[in-house]
Amino acid sequence: MKTDIQRGLVLRNEKCHEHYTTEFLYNLYSSEGKGIFDCRINVLGHLQQGGAPTPFDRNYGTKLGVKAVLWMSEKLQEVYSKGRVFANSGDTACVIGLRKKVVAFSPVTELKKVTDFEHRLPQEQWWLNLRLMLKMLANYQISLTEYISGQMEHVTRRTLSIEKGF
Repeated sequence: MKTDIQRGLVLRNEKCHEHYTTEFLYNLYSSEGKGIFDCRINVLGHLQQGGAPTPFDRNYGTKLGVKAVLWMSEKLQEVYSKGRVFANSGDTACVIGLRKKVVAFSPVTELKKVTDFEHRLPQEQWWLNLRLMLKMLANYQISLTEYISGQMEHVTRRTLSIEKGF
């Protein structure tokens, strides 16, 4: 860490060792790194829960807000006629967001076709093919010969079972 390296990353599985917990490793690195580097804990499951917005979140929210207002102004000009607004086409109700690294407006009618409303998820998840690797990293006892890639049993089942691997 005293050389040109600016960052380090420690990845660990929560079940890798009963004594070497995330908290223990944090305390170890914090104690040993005084004056050389600092240390932070970032548990991915906790990260996904949200929390206080970062400056990046605030900046990005402002940019999306500006784009949304400009889009609405443009749409209003398109559908305004003789003192009335006729916004009855599918592209007048949209959701703004990222689609393949590009900010895009998606009509709600299109999103309705590809959304699982019961579970509040897209019907097709891009990461489902990574589940085998994720289960291996999470130390599940899985059979590679019986594994079927792309099934969403973890989402559709109401109860979770560690014994079954999901």
